[in-house]
Amino acid sequence: MRGRRLFKEIKARGYTGSFSNLERLLAKWRNPKRKVARPAPPALGVQTVDPPPERLISPIVAAALCVKPSGLLTDNQAVKVDALKSEWPEFAAMRRLAMRFRGILRSKNVAKLGAWVKDAHQSGLYAMQGFARTLRRDFDAVRNAIAETWSNGQTEGQINRLKTLKRAMYGRAGP
Repeated sequence: MRGRRLFKEIKARGYTGSFSNLERLLAKWRNPKRKVARPAPPALGVQTVDPPPERLISPIVAAALCVKPSGLLTDNQAVKVDALKSEWPEFAAMRRLAMRFRGILRSKNVAKLGAWVKDAHQSGLYAMQGFARTLRRDFDAVRNAIAETWSNGQTEGQINRLKTLKRAMYGRAGP
C-alpha cells in the first residue's frame, strides 16, 4: 500500500498527524536492512476513557499517573488511576513496580534493589524489562547512587543554567 493512500484512509478514521510523520514511521518498516525484533504490544480491549467527561486518557497523563504516589493524587486523578488499573492489568503491574522502585529510592534500601530488578525483568512489561537491563549494566553505580548522600545535582543545575543562557544569546530560546 502506498503512503498517500494509507494516509487518506487513516485520516478518514481520525488520524491527526501529518503525512511526514507517517512517512517517517513507514520508512523504518520499508528498509529491508533494518531488522529490529520487538515484541508485539499486548492486545488491549477498549480504550480507557476519563470517566466524567468521557474523554480518552492520553498516554502522557497515564504515564504521569503511573509514577505519582496515591497520597498525592487528587480525587479526579485517583478515579483515572482506578479506571486504568481495572481496564489494563499491565498498568497496575507497572504502577506497582514504579511505586516499589520509588520506595527503594526514598528509603535508600539497597538490599531490595536486586529483587526489584529481578521482578521488573520477569514482569513481561517491555518498558520495565528495558529499564531493568539498563540498571543491571551499571549495577554498582545505581547501588551507590541510592546508598550515598552525594549528588551532582548542583553541577547539573549550573550546566542547565549555562546552556539556557547560551541558547538565549543565540536567539534560540523562546520568550
